[in-house]
Amino acid sequence: MSQAHSDAGAGHGSYGSYAIGFILSVILTAIPFAMVMSGQFSQSVNLIGMLVMGVVQIVVHLVCFLHMNTSSEGRWNLVAFLFTVLIIVMLVGLAIWIMVNADMLMMPWMFQ
Repeated sequence: MSQAHSDAGAGHGSYGSYAIGFILSVILTAIPFAMVMSGQFSQSVNLIGMLVMGVVQIVVHLVCFLHMNTSSEGRWNLVAFLFTVLIIVMLVGLAIWIMVNADMLMMPWMFQ
């Protein structure tokens, strides 16, 4: 028996898009590494550089490897991803808020 195969709107990347994603990922990893190893930049510049390159690398991975886009095929994947990011940000943010408030309530003398 043969089974019908349906992609149901899932876009698959080409070898070219995977190669571009890989090359960009290597470059975006090598730049902050070189910044830190050279010792020519201050700690704050290194931190900002690493954060910027990390965010750009996340976008590269989402576009090149996970095929997140705004086309009609990928829109539901994008919505699901954004909802997941929202839930994670809320969970982490609220957990930090609860811990800070619990700390302030346990040691009020430190915050006067």
